[in-house]
Amino acid sequence: MPRAPVVHPTAVVDDRARLAPGVEVGPRCTIRGPVELGEGTTLIADVHIHGDTRIGPGGVVYPYACIGFGPQHVKIRHGDPIGAVRIGADAVIREHATVHASMYPDQRTIVGDRVYLMVGAHIGHDCVIGNDVIICNGALLAGHCEIADRAYISGNVSLHQFCRVGRGAMISGGAACNVDIPPYCTAYGFNALSGLNLVGMRRAGLPREEITLARRAYREAFRTRLDRREQIRRLEAFADRCGPARDMLEFLRTTKRGVLIGDGRPKSHTVRWLKRALRPDVWNETMTEVEDDAMA
Repeated sequence: MPRAPVVHPTAVVDDRARLAPGVEVGPRCTIRGPVELGEGTTLIADVHIHGDTRIGPGGVVYPYACIGFGPQHVKIRHGDPIGAVRIGADAVIREHATVHASMYPDQRTIVGDRVYLMVGAHIGHDCVIGNDVIICNGALLAGHCEIADRAYISGNVSLHQFCRVGRGAMISGGAACNVDIPPYCTAYGFNALSGLNLVGMRRAGLPREEITLARRAYREAFRTRLDRREQIRRLEAFADRCGPARDMLEFLRTTKRGVLIGDGRPKSHTVRWLKRALRPDVWNETMTEVEDDAMA
C-alpha cells in the first residue's frame, strides 16, 4: 500500500498543494501555491517551491533550492501574473539551484526527466531543458534557452538568452556563448568549438561507424569558416548515412542566432608554447600533429 506523504512539523505547506504518496517534506520547507509533487519526491530541508509548479515522481531537492518564483526581468514585479514550471521524473536539484517560472501566464519553464542540476545552477524563465541533461555548479542559463537531450553543461558556463544547445553537446567549464552550439559538439572559451563530444557519443551507444562519419562531417562543415548554405550542403552529403550528421543538419536549418564553428587552427597559446619548447627541426612535423589533434 502506498505510504502517505510525510511533512515535517516545521514545514509550511499551502492548502492548495497536492502531495502524492511517498512524498517527504523536510524541515523548514515552504510550499506556496498549487504545487504538485510526484510520488516519492523528497524535499530534504529548507526548500522553497512557489506557484504553478509540478515535479515528477522520484525527484530529490536539496536545501536552499528555489523553484517556481518569478523571472529576473525588470518588467516583472512581485505579485504580477507569471507562468508555470514543469519538472520531469527522477530529477536531482542540488543546493541553491534555481528554476524560474515563465514570464508569460500561459507558458512554462520546462525541465525534462533525469535532469541533474548541481549546486548554484540557474535555469532562467522560459527555458526548455531536455532529458538526461547535466548542468554543473554555477552554470547560468538566461531566459528562453533550449538544451537538448543528453547535453552536458560544465561549471560556471554562461549562456545568452535564446541560445540553443544541441543533442549530446558539451560545454567546457567557464565557457560563454551567445550563439547556438551544434549537436554532439564541444564548446570552449567564448563562442568556439574544439571538436566533438566523443565520450558522450560513445556513452549514448552510437555505433563506431556513425561516430567516424560524424567526425568527418564535423571537419567538413565546422572546421573552417563557411557560410550557412555551404555548411548545409556539406552536411547533406553525410546525412543519409549518419544520425549525428542529420541532427547537425536540422540544427543548422533551424538556428536563428547562428552556430559556433571551429577556427581550423591550434590555439594561439599552444603555438607560442611549442615555439619556445621545440627545436626548429621538429617544428613542422609537430604542428601537423597538433592541428590533427585539435580538430579531432
